[in-house]
Amino acid sequence: MNPQKLSKKVKEIIGKSDLYDEMLLSAISPWEFSKLLEKKRIGISCNPEDWINVALDMPKLRIIPLSPILSYRSTVLPQPFHNDPADQIIVATARAENATLLTKNEKIHAYENVKSLW
Repeated sequence: MNPQKLSKKVKEIIGKSDLYDEMLLSAISPWEFSKLLEKKRIGISCNPEDWINVALDMPKLRIIPLSPILSYRSTVLPQPFHNDPADQIIVATARAENATLLTKNEKIHAYENVKSLW
C-alpha cells in the first residue's frame, strides 16, 4: 500500500525476482491485514478483496498454509519471544521453511532464533 515505507533493501529484493527462488507468505498475514482494516488502523481506496488478489499476484509467491504442525510449533518457540499469536505463527513458519523474514517488526529482529532483515 505504501511502497515508500519499505526499506531500500526490501524494495530491491521484492522488485527483482531474480534475487530469490521464491517469496513466501504465511497464511496468517492476509488475516492480519484484514484485521488492521477492520480496526481502521489502515485504509485502502479500493475493494479489499480486489486489493488482496492483486497483492498476492506476485511472481514466485507461495502462500504457506497454517498447518496443525505449524500451529503447534508456534506455541513452543525457543524463549524468550513475545505473545502475539500472529507473530508466533509467522516466526514458526519462517523457521520451518528456513526462510528470512522481511519485516520492520523490532521484536522479531531482536529474536535470535529466526533470520530477518529490513
